[in-house]
Amino acid sequence: MAGHCQSIDRRALLVGGGVAAASLATGVAQARIRPADMQPLIGPGFRPTDTDELGLWQQMARVEEEVSGSNLLIKDPALIGYLRDLIGTVGGPAAQDMRIYLARIPDFNAVMFPTGFAVVFSGLLLRMRNEAQLAGVIAHESGHFLRRHMIRSWRDTRRKSDIFAIGSMALGVAGAGAGIYTGDITQLAQLGTILSLFRYSREMEAEADAMGARLLAQNGYPAIEMANTWEQLIGEEDASARHRRKRRDRGHSLFATHPAPETRMADLKLAAADVTVPGRIYDSRRARYLQAIAPVRQMLLDDQVKLNDPGASEYLIQTLAKDGWNGLLRFYEAEVWRLRNRGGDALRAAQGYAVAVAYPDAPPDAWRWHGLSLIKAGRRAEGQAALTHYLALQPNAADAPFIRQLIS
Repeated sequence: MAGHCQSIDRRALLVGGGVAAASLATGVAQARIRPADMQPLIGPGFRPTDTDELGLWQQMARVEEEVSGSNLLIKDPALIGYLRDLIGTVGGPAAQDMRIYLARIPDFNAVMFPTGFAVVFSGLLLRMRNEAQLAGVIAHESGHFLRRHMIRSWRDTRRKSDIFAIGSMALGVAGAGAGIYTGDITQLAQLGTILSLFRYSREMEAEADAMGARLLAQNGYPAIEMANTWEQLIGEEDASARHRRKRRDRGHSLFATHPAPETRMADLKLAAADVTVPGRIYDSRRARYLQAIAPVRQMLLDDQVKLNDPGASEYLIQTLAKDGWNGLLRFYEAEVWRLRNRGGDALRAAQGYAVAVAYPDAPPDAWRWHGLSLIKAGRRAEGQAALTHYLALQPNAADAPFIRQLIS
């Protein structure tokens, strides 16, 4: 999420409860930006007329061409269609001009470009617990476009730097677009050139949050899910830092370009109170979201646990499991421990695989690792039975000849 009025009205205080007190404790400015004050600055079919903005749009056309042909993109037609429908729903008056791409990058982020195309990272999809949370991120990014933050930020950058060149940014995108994700996020450092171009001010981020909350509620989503998303991200960053015995890194990812996390979360709660209409029914549309990401959810979890960030991965899985455990989550919980490989982790992983296979939706690999763990523990007959079940589920697995030899 590259992205919060002059007073707090009575309904905000009533609906928000103790949020106002929390905002004071975390340092929210009293003159916060209210969703009602956020009007779109552009409409459908917008095209720039200023010379510098026309030049920026020409460069962005090259960038989008590179992005659209990138090997990093996930091109599942149904999933991309779902994302397009979503941005069409919460994109505001210029939604018809917006495009969206999904990049296989296991990190929490999304960015909207000046011409109206957005790139969503696959790691963001994994972290969303329902459609409302994802819609909130997309509505926030749409807010940047509708409020014309990109050109304002770019002009400010040009004023502050004599050496800034939009061409170098485009080349950086081209380099990133030519790559293939191999599990090492550092290989995508060039993509940071894009993100660093649009380091919005805190006021711009607050505007995008307020606009996003408004767009979310207008389309029947509970706007509080924007605050919930941010709370989850704070928790994940803290869990990762604790595991590494460090303090939360404000220079990483979204925290580098956004207001203080706790401050922003309090502002988002107030914005949700502003736009929530008493008596109206809001729907997070969780079932529809899970159906949409079902074809890629295992891949998303696999990419996450291979980042070698056990603290973040364990927290993330526990957070997703608040909506109910299943075989897939139990398997990847065990994978976190196996890959961490500290004292006692092998036993803990083995127990996790045993729990995973008790679920009807356990992935084939859960049976594989369950069988291997049983054999290692001296329970050969049970291990052979588990591996036989694995082969029944995955007869053409790459390791099938080895497994057949092991159980014969």
